[in-house]
Amino acid sequence: MAGPDIVELTTEAQLRDAYPIMDQLRPVGEDRFVELVGTMSAESGYRLFALRVDGDVRGLAGVVVETNLYHGTHAWVHDLVVDEPHRGRGHGDALLSWVESWAENRGCSCVELASGLWREEAHGFYEDRGMERYCYTFKTDLPADSPY
Repeated sequence: MAGPDIVELTTEAQLRDAYPIMDQLRPVGEDRFVELVGTMSAESGYRLFALRVDGDVRGLAGVVVETNLYHGTHAWVHDLVVDEPHRGRGHGDALLSWVESWAENRGCSCVELASGLWREEAHGFYEDRGMERYCYTFKTDLPADSPY
């Protein structure tokens, strides 16, 4: 058994291969997923990385590098998911550690993400690895359709 390998997904075939994992976090439908990744990449520089073991996708991280007034240049993790049957094996930690190194190499001051209030197990994972819970995210729904 080979160790994990982290690669950027850049083709439609790679995205479609990874969709069953992303569906566990963002059930938007495979075609819509491919479309949204293309739009996000063009608009914000979104990049999707896969952790693979023996060639099989075990986890995904969708990341953008952005700049704002309170963090300067930083990495924002929009999506982080490990395939449910493979959770608890260190894949999430390996993927997030890789994202942190990737962001550091790009001059980022921090890695930031948001996690739904209902995802208590994920919150424990983030806090166990030393991430700080420091703010809340608020939203107002508008009439336009969301992906799901």
